[in-house]
Amino acid sequence: MAVTETIEDFYKQKFNWLPDNLGQDIGHFNVFRLEDCYRPDAKPIVYARRDFYKISMVRGKNVVHYADKSIEIDGCTLVFFNPTVPYTFEHHSDIRSGAFCIFRESFFTEMLRRNIQELPMFGPNGTPTYSLNAEQEVYVSQVFDKMLGEINSDYRFKYDLLRNYLTELVHYALKIQPQEVLYQHPDANSRITSIFTELLERQFPIETPSQRFNLRSAKDFADKLAVHVNHLNRAIRQTTGKTTTHHISERLTSEAKALLRHTNWNVSEISYCLGFEEPAHFNNFFKKQTSSTPSSYRSV
Repeated sequence: MAVTETIEDFYKQKFNWLPDNLGQDIGHFNVFRLEDCYRPDAKPIVYARRDFYKISMVRGKNVVHYADKSIEIDGCTLVFFNPTVPYTFEHHSDIRSGAFCIFRESFFTEMLRRNIQELPMFGPNGTPTYSLNAEQEVYVSQVFDKMLGEINSDYRFKYDLLRNYLTELVHYALKIQPQEVLYQHPDANSRITSIFTELLERQFPIETPSQRFNLRSAKDFADKLAVHVNHLNRAIRQTTGKTTTHHISERLTSEAKALLRHTNWNVSEISYCLGFEEPAHFNNFFKKQTSSTPSSYRSV
């Protein structure tokens, strides 16, 4: 996987300077107009993780390469990115307008006392893109305008206001998403499924060939959760309609696709870090899941 882009790298590539407040305990925050960041001589944006969070409002036709998915967006879209998932933008039109803010987790949690990973757009398997109609575009644009105005002010408590505007963007996105997508039944099966999903996602992304995916079976997860494997399987199936093994295989396949597409590691290295003892076992698994061999998938 490409080296993680730090917030310092971001500033050097975009502006050739570093702000003074990067080391502050409150956590860094900044906001920009998209058109102000476009430099014809800048290096292409690579597919990689960043060590900061980012919320973008983008216009026009674009493709977001997010984890192993490619999401086509058109019109005005609000997009959320977090440090656990690699991504890049591919512009398909001459329109380069919009705005975005970047921040570290400590900025968000400084006063709100909330784990940012609890929010659907930043959590495991979250929805990163939210299409905006004309009315919603006006509202989100106004929030970014407030951020841009406040960041340059001399107001003593401006970061408190900026934190409020950031929270407003998050909750506005959640409000425009259908409630049935967000609602989770507060029962034991849902809680077990949620913890299982978190444990599964915590093992990704794979960043070096020496990193190893360890929890590979339903029993591995059951032991970690201190429940019987039958109880785990029943809870996950009742909550999601899929088996525990299906979820594990699906996530392994997703990571395998990302590694094949976006690294130069050989198949043996990818096989090892995904927990397969032999490359042949990985080949058989990948072909069963995708109807294609790893080498064929990489060459497409």
